Amino acid sequence: MTDKLRQQVTAKALSQRAHDLLLGHSFAQRQIGYIHTLEIDYGEPIKQRTLLEVEVAAQAKRQKSSTAHHKYRAQASEQLHEVIETAMQKQLADIDTVIHETIGIEDNIPAILDILSVKSASVGRLEPLVNDLSWLGRELVTFVNLPYYRAQRNKHTSVKVDSPSLALRYIGLDNLQFVVPTFAVRHWMPHSTEPFPLLKRRLRDNSMASAIAAQELAKLNGVNEIHAFTLGMLLDVGKIALVRLYLRTFELIWQRKVTLAREEQQKDLHTALLELKPDPLFLSTLLSEHALKVSEKVIDKMAFRFLPFKFVMQQLTSPLAKGDSPLPLTEVIQKARCYSQYITLLDHQMVESDEAAQWFEYLNFTKSELIQLEKTNFQNFHIKID
Repeated sequence: MTDKLRQQVTAKALSQRAHDLLLGHSFAQRQIGYIHTLEIDYGEPIKQRTLLEVEVAAQAKRQKSSTAHHKYRAQASEQLHEVIETAMQKQLADIDTVIHETIGIEDNIPAILDILSVKSASVGRLEPLVNDLSWLGRELVTFVNLPYYRAQRNKHTSVKVDSPSLALRYIGLDNLQFVVPTFAVRHWMPHSTEPFPLLKRRLRDNSMASAIAAQELAKLNGVNEIHAFTLGMLLDVGKIALVRLYLRTFELIWQRKVTLAREEQQKDLHTALLELKPDPLFLSTLLSEHALKVSEKVIDKMAFRFLPFKFVMQQLTSPLAKGDSPLPLTEVIQKARCYSQYITLLDHQMVESDEAAQWFEYLNFTKSELIQLEKTNFQNFHIKID
């Protein structure tokens, strides 16, 4: 195996591990074969009393019954997920419905992001668009009144901002370029991600880290940092769509099958179905294999006039034609995506230094890029309100 191929294999494995981690630490550990402490053999056999013959027979019967039940439940899950997969493919074919109903993207958001990306941007052009989005107006007012930002701007007065129009002026166009895409993506996040309670937070944190990493890398590479931050933030919109679709589709189809099994008095099937929950392996594979392509379709349909995202997303999702080179923004986004996944894995002690080195080398990180990213805060935007 060549060094480049080895690096590629490592990069793919680590990216998959990061997707597994979205769904839970213990699930990600199981996927890479970690041994749980309780399962370690410390060399001393545990003393057990001798089982009576009748107990041995009963235990064997229970084990056989349990094994049969597990097989039946696994079969029920497989059949359920075949139906779910077909239903999701049908829904994903209608990308307009995915955008407006599944994710909840209003047309005003792409328009606002487009305006913010050009030199002719003005608060006057943004006002009517923001006023039509009550949730965004509320977010901006809440944001500008946070004690941290209120202290920055209230040098001579303690006026509390109470309207979106005033909030826009206080925050300022330069800051809005970072604030609006962040609030938009947070607004699109699923309300609940049960039975994966940390999934919503990890999706949000990954988007933030990806956007900030893209901004920092853009500065070092002569790329427009607003373009980089915005696309870094939007990059996981496909994951948001797939998580929402899967959890909603699972619930609808599962409920229908449970009702049918009860009505037809299929007791074993009914019992097996009641034990089923959304499958982390199915969802992790779905996110790993399809999220970026869904993001490409969503971003394409957002029909930006000034933000140059269309060809970047095509390069991220399709092999480059022979002789073609990736656009500078494409390279920035690839590295930002990698680094956001890396810091998540690092936080959970799920990546080794030699693995990370191969990953970084595969994507051609420079030493100066890694030094800059190592000292970057990925939790908050770097803005100041005067």
